[in-house]
Amino acid sequence: MRKYLFQTAALVLAILFVTPLVANSQESILEKIKERGRLICGVNKELPGFGYLSQDGTWKGFDVDYGRAIAAAVLGDPKKVEFRPLKAADRFPALQTGEIDVLIRNTTWTLTRDTDLGADFAPPTFYDGQGFMLRKDLGITSLKELAGATIGVTAGSTTELNLADTTRALGIEVEPVVFEETETLYQSYDQGRCDVVTSDKSQLLSRRQSLKNPDDHIILDVTISKEPLGPVTVHGDNKWNDVVSWVVYATFFAEEHGITQTNVNTFDTENPEIKRFLGASGDIGAKLGLPKDWARQAIAAVGNYGEIFDRNLTPLGLPRGVNKPWTQGGLLYAIPFR
Repeated sequence: MRKYLFQTAALVLAILFVTPLVANSQESILEKIKERGRLICGVNKELPGFGYLSQDGTWKGFDVDYGRAIAAAVLGDPKKVEFRPLKAADRFPALQTGEIDVLIRNTTWTLTRDTDLGADFAPPTFYDGQGFMLRKDLGITSLKELAGATIGVTAGSTTELNLADTTRALGIEVEPVVFEETETLYQSYDQGRCDVVTSDKSQLLSRRQSLKNPDDHIILDVTISKEPLGPVTVHGDNKWNDVVSWVVYATFFAEEHGITQTNVNTFDTENPEIKRFLGASGDIGAKLGLPKDWARQAIAAVGNYGEIFDRNLTPLGLPRGVNKPWTQGGLLYAIPFR
């Protein structure tokens, strides 16, 4: 009995003294970013419209702008972000090892990724679907006609499994050609090393413009999957995922209420929720570990969702489609700021 009591007392002491040390060692990524003074964001460098390096060495794109919005919300400056270009196959290891703070690289939210890869997803910023691009002169108009074709895909992407599932369901056989680099995939396709290329339709539209003769290629009017794309944080850091998620919601909310990059600093309203959002009353920022005016800072840096979309994706010929506010029949819905 005495031995049992001694063991129990030792266990209680261990819990009392060790647990705080463990908790303190689990510093949130948010705190690390504040200490470091910059955000590290994993992005694509080969996808015009979403993430790419312009000729003058400036990072541009839809996903890049979301990185700047997060930096502005957390650090008060959209320039305090370092963009790390990542291949598709390298993006989750970079997240798991802490090489990056957040992944914003046209990444699809799936059950397997959510459970097996140490990833937590923020709200989707772009709802996409997988399609197929091929040469007009092939005369193909349906998926069944792809039987026997060589089809290029990117390694480490959801497109491989989607392609296998679709062709199996159709009862046809194709020859997948897997490429490590997105750039190599489209160069090889342009050179005729594969008959077809499959990926998210947004990517196909973007990359078609870089082909030698864009008008010689068509994108089939068929979509074989759902591809909700958005930011990703490492699993287990709920505090940091909350920050990233609410920055996304801030861009949705701003568009819903007509708050723009131009008027955000002078927006006049008596609406209590908008006043909380802008930091004019209350302090919802404190609940996230952010400044009172974090949302205003984010919108001042990159604008609302519609502005981010129009600046980066409209020039590619991408329609808003379902990527509209819920008030316009779309899927974008900001959770209440209260």
